[in-house]
Amino acid sequence: MAALLQTDLPDLQLLSRGKVRDVYATSSPDHLLFVATDRISVYDVILNSGIPDKGRLLTSISLFWFEKLKHIIPNHLVTVNIDEMPDEVRQYREQLEGRTMLVRKAQVVPMEAIVRGYITGSAWAEYQKSQTVCGIPIPEKMEESQKFPTPIFTPSTKAEQGAHDENISPEKAAQLIGQDLFDRVQAASLQLYTAAAEYAESCGLILADTKFEFGLVPSTSVGKDELILVDEVLTPDSSRYWPRDQYEPGKGQPSFDKQYVRNALTAAGYRKGLESGPNGNGEGWGIDDTVIEGTRKRYKEAEQMLKSLHL
Repeated sequence: MAALLQTDLPDLQLLSRGKVRDVYATSSPDHLLFVATDRISVYDVILNSGIPDKGRLLTSISLFWFEKLKHIIPNHLVTVNIDEMPDEVRQYREQLEGRTMLVRKAQVVPMEAIVRGYITGSAWAEYQKSQTVCGIPIPEKMEESQKFPTPIFTPSTKAEQGAHDENISPEKAAQLIGQDLFDRVQAASLQLYTAAAEYAESCGLILADTKFEFGLVPSTSVGKDELILVDEVLTPDSSRYWPRDQYEPGKGQPSFDKQYVRNALTAAGYRKGLESGPNGNGEGWGIDDTVIEGTRKRYKEAEQMLKSLHL
């Protein structure tokens, strides 16, 4: 099975190619077509290698969570049924089936909303230096992978492709998007994470942290624009999932997410400054077949565990 690294929909207007998704305009002025490819990025670098069927797995997991969390906040999903999409989309059914969403257009909030329930990754690195995470003071003597007393909201910038997202303090984030919108995003993010983490634990998974993205759409009533959930949600691309039965604080954890690829790339010599390839010569970075298949297996297992209570 070959990975789909780039869509080819010549009769549609391509608006952007992101780290994973290709976004197209449609004949409907209110809607966009989101296509999840099999590209994978780590450290904000898109790898030469893809993960076969990854786009379909991400779409399946997002659809699951959009449905499960819609009582908390609306989302941008219109349909995944290609027969319900505009006429010009249907001719590409073979490429699009299972990896495509027709979504509402929204004004994207220019901030990534990260919620952390456990101290790991960049949060652990910062804590070791300053006993803070995104400038937020954290209790003393925490161990790697330890659970926070309560989940914390740690926003980051939303960088252009090829650039690195940067963790920022809540105060700076509020200056960036305005205090009122910041408060709405923070409250929704913490509520979404708490509900998702509780459900994931019932399936044998620890949701260590995750990233949400939000957008604004015109409200049906007079007043503020409506805040909705956009992009993907709670996938292994945007979240850290750990097996609950193997959890042991004080060290890194086995995972069902991109950490497996991050570890492989780091072992191959990746570091900041070498984004363009091992020798900085523009060749890019790839991963071998063992890592590709291991990543696909982990993503699939996460999907199966999350849906296990619904079988």
